[in-house]
Amino acid sequence: MAREFSRRERVGDYLQRELASLIQRELRDPRLGMVSVTGVDVSRDMAHARVYFTLLGCDSEDEAKPSTEVLNRAAGFLRSSLARDASMRTVPRLRFYFDASVGRGRDLEDLISRAKAADARHHESDESDAPDGEA
Repeated sequence: MAREFSRRERVGDYLQRELASLIQRELRDPRLGMVSVTGVDVSRDMAHARVYFTLLGCDSEDEAKPSTEVLNRAAGFLRSSLARDASMRTVPRLRFYFDASVGRGRDLEDLISRAKAADARHHESDESDAPDGEA
């Protein structure tokens, strides 16, 4: 079983690199912004691949919906381009999904920063309230 998993992982990494390059070079749709392919999950039978992507300046799935539709419509073209270049017996069917983890990470980072600032303000007010020599 370990061998199957490592092959799936290698295929996913290959697809991620190649798709990032193909999307950047070949797709000319104005609705498509700066796309980064963040990961590819390949099914056990290598027939399907879930491709996760992010968009520059886009944090929610609703904002990315037009780009997701463009990528899913172009999936056949991308798959045939991969088939020409790859030495794989079959190329998985591609399905694109917006990866909101980057936006969530940014939100969490902002929350942590605000919590640290509030904690620092609270700590400063405790020191100013303390009598001399106790702080």
